[in-house]
Amino acid sequence: MKQAVVQPLEVGLKGKIRVPGDKSISHRAVMFGAIADGTTTVEGFLPGEDCLSTISCFRKLGVVIEQDGERVTIEGKGWDGLVEPSDILDVGNSGTTTRLMLGILATRPFHSVVIGDDSIAKRPMGRVTDPLREMGSIIDGRDHGNFTPLSIRGGSTKGISFQSKVASAQVKSAILLAGLQSEGVTSVTEPALSRDHTERMLEAYGVEVKRDGLSVSVEGGQSLKAQHIIVPGDISSAAFFLVAGAIVPNSKLTLQGVGINPTRSGIIDVLEKMGASIEIENKKMVGGEPIADLTISTSNLKGIEIGGDLIPRLIDEIPVIAVLATQAEGKTVIFDAEELKVKETNRIDTVVTQLEKLGATITATDDGMIIEGKTTLNGASVSSFGDHRIGMAMAIAGLIAKGKMEIERSEAIAVSYPDFFEHIEALTK
Repeated sequence: MKQAVVQPLEVGLKGKIRVPGDKSISHRAVMFGAIADGTTTVEGFLPGEDCLSTISCFRKLGVVIEQDGERVTIEGKGWDGLVEPSDILDVGNSGTTTRLMLGILATRPFHSVVIGDDSIAKRPMGRVTDPLREMGSIIDGRDHGNFTPLSIRGGSTKGISFQSKVASAQVKSAILLAGLQSEGVTSVTEPALSRDHTERMLEAYGVEVKRDGLSVSVEGGQSLKAQHIIVPGDISSAAFFLVAGAIVPNSKLTLQGVGINPTRSGIIDVLEKMGASIEIENKKMVGGEPIADLTISTSNLKGIEIGGDLIPRLIDEIPVIAVLATQAEGKTVIFDAEELKVKETNRIDTVVTQLEKLGATITATDDGMIIEGKTTLNGASVSSFGDHRIGMAMAIAGLIAKGKMEIERSEAIAVSYPDFFEHIEALTK
């Protein structure tokens, strides 16, 4: 296990960087290319550990995939090109790999076993395995298929109309992927709109997707056609530097080519509501996804309430939003965020306990947290607990803390942002 040491900055953050490719889109580009007919090429792929787990699993399913840094080539042979794996499919720490792949395996006429690390073993899979079994797939595992390891024997499946209890792109995507090879129409209705990368990319691959408010549906029997995919910068990764630019004194930095998909751009809404100085420039569409350059400057911030339909649009950014809130005048209340409890860690408890070590005035609630600002943070010894977003949030806090910050298990950051610390250094030169 690695320990990172972060020192408070004596200068502001200035310059331009390009954050890594979007993790969600990178996963999907590889998976959809694997089940498409023809050769798919991907530019801007995120070569982080989670996305590499996706490549590893689909290689075991018989797909020829070449990866050279941010460029990936997938030799797809259609749905029927997948073969029964001779080894277990190890997803590592990737919940996206697990849940979306289950949707694909649910319709394949062979047996496979999915396993992950200790963190994955604690994350609930019943929200995906239950509807997939309702469609006709045979899935078993710990706690009746609610936890890995999972055994899947796919085959003949029928479409369903599923009312999801959570706004989860992973749940929605798994069911829609199974629906593409099921009899009839499959629809998913959510309580709030989750990120729509699957819908956008399926359409790019030639699939007909119907949307109606909070419902999405596909008809069975559809095939995918190989594409050239350009992956935009990941707004969840950009969020850490947007927060840093807002709270580190004398800062002005630009993040280039960031995806600003409206189902993901909640962090921008929060910054604007808090009074941050943020500019959105050079907007354009790339592969069906909107992108832009984001410029952020040191700002005077005020506390706000964050909840409701905004939460699914920024659920992964809440750890660093909590850091942001410590530097805003007044109270920030985050609610309706129960989903934080079933991420890589229980992010409500983890964020609160680690920020308390730094001197933050922060209280956990059943569905979020309350942060009182503005507070001076002090360096301390903290841990990522194996959660990449906790590790990066603590590092950003370390840039403004008084004294040295030691971050245990900092290697987790490589899951989504391998060059994170190098980019911090680049912006201080």
